[in-house]
Amino acid sequence: MDASDQRSLYRSTDEHDACGVGFVAHIKGVRSHSIVRQALDLLVNLEHRGAAGADPDTGDGAGILVQMPDKFLRKTVDFLLPLAGAYGAGLSFMPTDHKVQSKLRALVHRIAVEEGLAVLGWRPVPTDLSKIGKSAAAVAPVFERQPYIARKRIEHEVETLSLAPHHRKDFYLASLSANTVIDKGMLTATQIEGMFPDLSDPDFESALALVPQRVSTNTIPSWPLAPPNRDVAHNGEIHTPRGTANWMKAREGLLQSSVFGDDLPKVLPVITPGGSDTATFDNVLEFLVMAGRTLPHAVLMMIPESWSGNPAMAPAVRAFYEYHASLMEPWDGPASITFTDGTLIGAVLDRNGLRPSRYCITKDDLVIMASEVGVLDIPADNIVRKDRLRPGKMLLIDTGQGRIISDEEIKRTLAAEQPYGEWLQQNFVDIEDLPPAAAERPDHQTVFRRQQAFGYTQEDLRVLMTPMAQHGEEPIGSIGSDTTLAVLSDQPRLLYDYFTQLFAQVTNPLLDAIREELVTSMGASIGPEGNLLEAVPENCRQIKVDFPVLHNDQVAKLRHLPPGSRFCSTTLPLLYNPDDDGPGLERAMAELCRKASAAVAAGDANGHVRTLHGHQVSRVVTNGRASFEPLPNSGFEMKADLMLLAMGFVGPEKSRLLADLDVRMNDRGTVGRDDQWMTNVPGVFTAGDMQRGQSLIVWGIDDGRRAAAAIDTYLANEPS
Repeated sequence: MDASDQRSLYRSTDEHDACGVGFVAHIKGVRSHSIVRQALDLLVNLEHRGAAGADPDTGDGAGILVQMPDKFLRKTVDFLLPLAGAYGAGLSFMPTDHKVQSKLRALVHRIAVEEGLAVLGWRPVPTDLSKIGKSAAAVAPVFERQPYIARKRIEHEVETLSLAPHHRKDFYLASLSANTVIDKGMLTATQIEGMFPDLSDPDFESALALVPQRVSTNTIPSWPLAPPNRDVAHNGEIHTPRGTANWMKAREGLLQSSVFGDDLPKVLPVITPGGSDTATFDNVLEFLVMAGRTLPHAVLMMIPESWSGNPAMAPAVRAFYEYHASLMEPWDGPASITFTDGTLIGAVLDRNGLRPSRYCITKDDLVIMASEVGVLDIPADNIVRKDRLRPGKMLLIDTGQGRIISDEEIKRTLAAEQPYGEWLQQNFVDIEDLPPAAAERPDHQTVFRRQQAFGYTQEDLRVLMTPMAQHGEEPIGSIGSDTTLAVLSDQPRLLYDYFTQLFAQVTNPLLDAIREELVTSMGASIGPEGNLLEAVPENCRQIKVDFPVLHNDQVAKLRHLPPGSRFCSTTLPLLYNPDDDGPGLERAMAELCRKASAAVAAGDANGHVRTLHGHQVSRVVTNGRASFEPLPNSGFEMKADLMLLAMGFVGPEKSRLLADLDVRMNDRGTVGRDDQWMTNVPGVFTAGDMQRGQSLIVWGIDDGRRAAAAIDTYLANEPS
């Protein structure tokens, strides 16, 4: 079945990976073919953790990630190579149509040149399709070879080529790196070596090799989604891929990077649509590393250990995690994540430890890690240490330094990079520490009406509420609900009944943030997020809440913040006329969004403008008429204490700015003012053509001087 056929029930957003993973690495970084050989054997011994379809020879996916095999490439390519580390190579999947291949090659060449690179050559990778199943062979792309910005541009611009949709889908750059190469496909573990004969060459050497075997959970396997991804392979599920991906997309407008500079827009969006949970995780991890964070730092941002309920954790490490929680939510789920950049290789386990990972260290400096024991036959007298990966802990081998870096050293080093504790103390405020405020106390006589309004049923009161109220007992019931889905119900239902949390498609234990507070937290923070790529104190200027459901006293604290608070709030109405039905609700939602945006633009609690938001623009001429259009992803901010607007007259009109500020127009259609040049909005002044209409420049100059004097008087008399 074509995965792009939307007539089916398949949706790419449902893609999940679950698999066995493992790696073999030489601690001292010594390259050899035996590392590759042992990794392939490890993969075969994990085959039972993979899956195949109706065709038993078509796997859900398997592959291998190794260091750049420089010695092998110099022997096999027919063009000169620079020094090792000064060139990159990649594996690409391509459509079988040669004309389409030519267009795609031309795109790669053009973008490479524009990014200051040179394509040294192409090498067809020897493959043996007889070694794979009929289903996999039917959709097998042609493999070819050829760093991060270039690849992202290629991925984006492929979509603009005049190609059939299935040809665009068949093109995929499995890897493009100066440090690693990947061989993978819609294969079973036993088919990898036969499909890629290069792997059997004695000169195909590496000091590390990462191998996964995939199960595509309730979804459709494909060549691009076969593991490993460019930096990671994982066993388990990420339970929050849609939410984390949406938040990542929302953050892109705030991103600024001294590393990428003007190239940042070229790599956005960060997440490639249609990927599995592992592929999405890999996209973000790769981006964070490319933007300047170390690989362990990026991994711990995304898969933090349980820190909020751990009293034994060092305060500096706790501050590290709490600071980064204000930047990014965790990518939660039962997962064993293996990762590498070609020099570092390691693994981390989720905070609950719900996926096994075991490793051993040998006398000849090998580390073998896998989802289970016994994947390689290692003599007992050659084993120095056996251990398991513990919840939230990291195993890290640095083949450049030739040593294993302990979990304690990793986190101690990262925690010492910035004064995270000081930043939190200065900026992060617990809602319980805010001064108390008078909360609304609803009349008990209206409780029945409010129960009806909020959708309480007789069953809720009898089965759930009464036992808790009378005896402090937890109500007993069954998992799940047999009530009609809200969208199919003929009874009035609350708005939030139409939305259900999307959980993983496999059975995992339910988590309880109260009884399992050591590993589970419902805590959140309220306030603006900062630039994900920059470590500054302002990023954690937020209000901490232990639970996302606020009670009346907490809401009152937020509504009535004290004068001089570093935070400000406004209350917006959620009312609309139900007689207007759906269109009325839609208009009310749009108006709510407009008012929220206007409140943000208004500045601080005293109505002062504190930040200006802008975009870079380009001049566009359409039908002989010039205009300015914002450049994508070019948004920026400027801190301000005073804002003066110089506006050219194009005819009095209710602009968005005037509408957002709620400035009133006069009978002549220009901006109204009093005798002190102030509009109906305190602190907003007008002069020149905006209040006079079209007139001579001398009038504009005179109005400007008078208005400036009025503004000066206003500012001098206004309390700071």
